[in-house]
Amino acid sequence: MLDLPEVIIYTDGSCDVNPGLGGWAALLRSGRHEKVLQGHERDSTNNRMELTAALRALEALKQPSRVQLHTDSQYLRRGITEWLPGWRARGWKRKGGALANVELWQALDKATQRHEIDWHWVKGHSTNKDNQRVDKLAREAMEKAK
Repeated sequence: MLDLPEVIIYTDGSCDVNPGLGGWAALLRSGRHEKVLQGHERDSTNNRMELTAALRALEALKQPSRVQLHTDSQYLRRGITEWLPGWRARGWKRKGGALANVELWQALDKATQRHEIDWHWVKGHSTNKDNQRVDKLAREAMEKAK
């Protein structure tokens, strides 16, 4: 088995109004190295921003890695760990019909294939300093777009 580099990632997404102007951020940490990613979309939703943050973080990894990904979004964590296999099996549809954000889910599914990922849920707006940091960074990204 390969000795994969270990990366800790915190992600968050935010919208001014939902739907509306959105921002996302990711904090990647490996050893003593740290990288911050941020971005925004003019017309988005909170869920799209949560997915985008995770996707951009995973795409930023230059090599296969062992990842501890932390999110305060149950939509993201449960979607990727519980619901995605069923969506894939049904041709990227929910049991009730169309799947929202299907292109992001498909891209995220592809981005996860080269990594070993443990998905962790953290309570939003709590005492987790890294979650608070990416929340602030996502809001800053959104503000820059105004």
